Amino acid sequence: MPTYVVLTTLTDEGRKTLLHNPGRIREVNKEIEAQGIALKAQYALLGQFDFLNILEADSNEAITRMAVQLGSRGTVSTLTLPAIPTDEFIAGLEK
Repeated sequence: MPTYVVLTTLTDEGRKTLLHNPGRIREVNKEIEAQGIALKAQYALLGQFDFLNILEADSNEAITRMAVQLGSRGTVSTLTLPAIPTDEFIAGLEK
């Protein structure tokens, strides 16, 4: 399955939600996994982004649908980056 790095930034509303319900993070993770997307790793960050998520999804369409659904709530914005394993990247360059 393709791998994606998803960087998320909380909106003011998202920060309020987490302040009052920190467990919301786990609830959203379950929603993401229910869509067939595997959460491989997740980190809270300090700085420009609030969370770094490593996800695996069947397709760009699946990860796009997830990002749009999350963003439509008004609590986060996302930056999604496809991640290519280094060996695959090198093999593609050697063709």
